[in-house]
Amino acid sequence: MGKKLTSRSDDYSKWYNELVVKADLAENSGVRGCMVIKPYGFAIWEKMQAQLDKMFKETGHENAYFPLFIPKSYLSKEASHVEGFAKECAVVTHYRLKNAEDGSGIVVDEDAKLEEELIVRPTSETIIWDTYRRWIQSYRDLPLLINQWANVVRWEMRTRLFLRTAEFLWQEGHTAHATRQEAIEEAEQMMHIYAEFAEEHMAVPVIKGTKTESERFAGAIETYCIEALMQDGKALQAGTSHFLGQNFAKAFDVKFANKEGKQEYVWATSWGVSTRLMGALVMTHSDDNGLVLPPKLAPIQVVIIPIYKGLEQLEAISKKVEPLVKELRSKGISVKFDKRDTHKPGFKFNEYELKGVPVRLAIGQRDLENDTYEVARRDTLQKESVKSEEIINKIESLMDEIQENIYKKAFDYRKHHISKVDSYDEFKRIIEEKGGFVSAHWDGTITTEDKIKEETKATIRCIPLDVEKEEGKCMVTGKPSTQRVLFAKAY
Repeated sequence: MGKKLTSRSDDYSKWYNELVVKADLAENSGVRGCMVIKPYGFAIWEKMQAQLDKMFKETGHENAYFPLFIPKSYLSKEASHVEGFAKECAVVTHYRLKNAEDGSGIVVDEDAKLEEELIVRPTSETIIWDTYRRWIQSYRDLPLLINQWANVVRWEMRTRLFLRTAEFLWQEGHTAHATRQEAIEEAEQMMHIYAEFAEEHMAVPVIKGTKTESERFAGAIETYCIEALMQDGKALQAGTSHFLGQNFAKAFDVKFANKEGKQEYVWATSWGVSTRLMGALVMTHSDDNGLVLPPKLAPIQVVIIPIYKGLEQLEAISKKVEPLVKELRSKGISVKFDKRDTHKPGFKFNEYELKGVPVRLAIGQRDLENDTYEVARRDTLQKESVKSEEIINKIESLMDEIQENIYKKAFDYRKHHISKVDSYDEFKRIIEEKGGFVSAHWDGTITTEDKIKEETKATIRCIPLDVEKEEGKCMVTGKPSTQRVLFAKAY
């Protein structure tokens, strides 16, 4: 398995990078800033995808697929949207002509220039709203609730596996509604769905809120978000949902005839989460021994490792393990019986610990004689001996216990890392020494927000939804404020 991981306390960033590679989640590719997601990493993503997809469909959404390329003119139709994405776009200007002189088959001459340049989608609002113009005529066509699973490209200069890559996978929902209120309710509903997924499946506690004007999605009237806290005290935006008003409907002329036959512009939302959630999952729970996965998202929930000398012992162990594997699978628990003879048990123990498998069973000659299994939990690293007749119940209860325990651990960490401050000096000290979320009064201006960001690198992560309104004074300017907002350094 190679040398141990760098510890989190020595170098959190290095620990993360090593872990993603060593646990076989992803690696860098031959294309700068783009990653290869390896089968084990992709299996976790597929579990996330399946659960989210189910939640979307239960709330009436359908999946569709739209083109990877967007005509440049579309992007420029919504002014703040184009401004927000202009710097990160990859642009296609030429196509290929055959018969190159150098035998490569690639020649780019002026004849092969595209009439209109194409943008590789950084997000799909524009191409989708151009399509919706053809799909929506009357109030009977609404609401239109569409999601797509896709890849997008944002030309990032500083990249990190899962957290920020030039190409990433995501889902993006795009909906059209007859009224402002319906669209706002949709945007809020999706934020709640993301929060439920993060907390119940990823075991990651999140804070729901809205973004400040300067942190909003380009072209949105309101951005709702869920913010998580990583073990190094930095925040990570785990999902966003946007109320877009009528901005895109007006830019793409998407109107409908209401019940009175009058033409109106539709109201819009968009919402998305990406493979960045993989980064959140790794950073929230994992430890210096490797990944710690919540049972609900672990590709392998239980691994069984035989400890044997000679084939005869292995056969006896296999015979005992087979019905157990069958029964666990029939209960929907994913199991791997690793009887490879190419690796020693110690190697396997390390490998599955590194990969974050929630429960490990070991069975050797003595266990056969005593009719027991050695059961090890990945979250606490505790081991115990369990009788064969109790093993199924034990594993089932461990699935729930581990899921709850890692959530609680992350929740407690966050609780100890939310600090209330009233003075700017104290704010600076806590951001520097302790990190985490800092709850403070702010005067609501972009000028003050920019000053804080420049001086401390901390940004307003969100204006929390479930916070008491309280009169106060901005910690920087002393101007009046109606509620505290949450600041943090962020990924």
